[in-house]
Amino acid sequence: MASVHESLYFNPMMTNGVVHANVFGIKDWVTPYKISVLALLYEMTASKITLPERRRLNKLILPLQQGPDLTLGQFLQTVEECCSQTAYAVKLRLHEMADGELKDMEYFFSTLPTPFTAFDSEAYKTSVVGLFMRHMLLAYNKLSFSQVYKLYRSLQHYYHSHYAKPTDGQVGLPALAADDSDMDLTSTEDTVGDRVDKEEMDTPLHESELRENTPSRGPLSQKQAEYFLARQAYLLKNDENKALKPAALQEELNNMLKFNPDFAEAHYLNYLNSMRVQDIFLSAHSLLHYFDRLILSGNEGKSNGDEGYGRSLRYAALNLASLHCRFGHYRQADLALQEAIRIAQESNDHVCLQHCLSWLYTLEQMKGSDSTVLTEDSVKMAAHFCLPYLASLGIQSLVQQGATQGKTAHKLMDALKDTDILHWKHSLSELIEISLAQTTSIWRMYGKSTMALQQGQLLLNISSLEPVNFGVQQNNTEAFAVALCHLAELHAEQGLYSAVSEIIQHLKEQFPPHTQHAKLWMLCDLKIQFERHMNEGKYHLAEPLVTAISALNKTEGLYRKAQVLKALNRSTEAYRILQQLQVHCEKTKCTEMVIRVMLSTAELHWESSGFSTALPLLLQALALARQHHLQSLASEAILHLAFTQLMLGVPEQALTVLHEAIEPVLAHGAVMDKGRTMLLAARCQMAVAGFRPNRQGQAVLAVDTLNEAAAYFSKLNCKERLRDVHYLQAQLHHALGQTLQRNKSAMLFRLLDQELQSPAPVISRLATR
Repeated sequence: MASVHESLYFNPMMTNGVVHANVFGIKDWVTPYKISVLALLYEMTASKITLPERRRLNKLILPLQQGPDLTLGQFLQTVEECCSQTAYAVKLRLHEMADGELKDMEYFFSTLPTPFTAFDSEAYKTSVVGLFMRHMLLAYNKLSFSQVYKLYRSLQHYYHSHYAKPTDGQVGLPALAADDSDMDLTSTEDTVGDRVDKEEMDTPLHESELRENTPSRGPLSQKQAEYFLARQAYLLKNDENKALKPAALQEELNNMLKFNPDFAEAHYLNYLNSMRVQDIFLSAHSLLHYFDRLILSGNEGKSNGDEGYGRSLRYAALNLASLHCRFGHYRQADLALQEAIRIAQESNDHVCLQHCLSWLYTLEQMKGSDSTVLTEDSVKMAAHFCLPYLASLGIQSLVQQGATQGKTAHKLMDALKDTDILHWKHSLSELIEISLAQTTSIWRMYGKSTMALQQGQLLLNISSLEPVNFGVQQNNTEAFAVALCHLAELHAEQGLYSAVSEIIQHLKEQFPPHTQHAKLWMLCDLKIQFERHMNEGKYHLAEPLVTAISALNKTEGLYRKAQVLKALNRSTEAYRILQQLQVHCEKTKCTEMVIRVMLSTAELHWESSGFSTALPLLLQALALARQHHLQSLASEAILHLAFTQLMLGVPEQALTVLHEAIEPVLAHGAVMDKGRTMLLAARCQMAVAGFRPNRQGQAVLAVDTLNEAAAYFSKLNCKERLRDVHYLQAQLHHALGQTLQRNKSAMLFRLLDQELQSPAPVISRLATR
């Protein structure tokens, strides 16, 4: 739940921060780059272009106006990708001014459409283009003659430097007349540098990145700094993969802080960037600097007096607590949280106290304690103070706890339905996504794969309620990662490994290894590979994956290690690991893993023919699965019970018990589970028939059952189990006097036996995993 509560961070980014104009050196609008943009707008209004090209250019206008200055080569390339005809016209217009005389630039400004009279064009006074043109014309008309001349020289240098240095990697257009005090309006300091990577121009709408090898630049203007910080903060929240790489962003922030160390918002973005790479020292350092600068700059105190000062302190402590929670430092988190609670109580800040209470029950959950009472109190108080976001988070936390405690599905779904109404009412799209991902996980835990698949697809196809800025959809959140991982595992269970590869590849692209949610798909991918190798009998390939799984999840790693050891007939080592794992899971109340461990332990008893010894374990596992409404595990426990009864000599009872599990397994089970169920059913039918004349119907029915089992195992390329099926088919056809079918099955068995070159313990694999 820690990632769910990340949105509780107090983040006044770009809302109450003030960028000091004297430090960032605000320049006026008239620069060579802005003249190039003005030329583009002029050609758009004067020339005829197709509707698709106009749409692409319209999307490009705002980023070009608000973004950092580009070199001429990059600017022309960006425009050319939208409309080559307009790019050529802009290039020709700039050539006329740069290679002509000063009067040519004067003529260009005089021919611009007037925003106050252009009612039928994009240059109308209230439009984006009209406002830009008004600023440009007003600034240009204020220039003295010497300033106009220096602007013209700057434009010439801007134009000719593109042809003198055609490579896009050149940086550092010299600031002409930088030492002239009367040239503030035309200083090219804002146009210095190669800011946009050439390869990223395929997506001109806010998806270009700063070059990673860009050297330290001069100070940005206020608008450029604000635009850069707002853009990167938005991308980090909604699509981290499209934000700057951590190293490149760190370099830009260091350069920005070099010119203004007290720029609070830059410190906060530095904190977010450090969290991406799990740098605890730099994260805490930047977070503390952010609140120090926020307090020292007086941004809070000016509007709220002493209350603003205290507000920054308590939210600083709260953010520090959340930071330590993120890194698993529970003691430090608890101390910071208590400090935040103390300050909030002194100030009577109920909103901050509710945030603290939310983090308090989250911290208790992380430590493995029962936080139900705290969570319920948090929901009640959040509802009382009209904080729907916190109330909904609390309800979702209660649902998660209820699922692990064995609550029935309809109660959990009713609670989620009530929260969904709240989400849609207040347009809380982030919580809608979390709710759908949680519903997917709950159905998956209950063994309802069809419902889990439906909810996962619903989440992936839902339209986000967030405003679509920077051309980004909100699709890199933890909820999407969880849903995609569930879909990958569900496809793997059905043997659709090509679809699994596509899903995993998408996850790798959307959540690169350095991102915070990458561990989800890493563990999912490793588990899928492990199960596939185990199904195919390639234990030598499955064994190395155990170490990688253990690095991401120790419990899952130990369970997989026991499975490999059991498959390699190292029963003593496997039994010791399973006992340790059961004790650990009972302590941490991990019911699903406890049941799986019990089933694996029962399989070890089978290896030593201790079928009667396995019965108490299987009955205990079945009771636990039914108590927690875990249908998939309950069905698996029934399969184990049926096999045990078969081996104890009561096939009729085994077949009766098996019928309880066939329907849910065929409806929601994995292909391997279906094959195992059909194989066990055929064994029971053969045992019941006993090849007696009055029981020939059961034997004939077993033929169809074995054929169905063979189809399931063939889909997974499970050759060892196919060998067992062909062996039983040969025996069955021989007993029924079907010589041709018997010879065919015997030949298939012989071919697989020679290929595998390993003993075929049919008995022990008929119902085991």
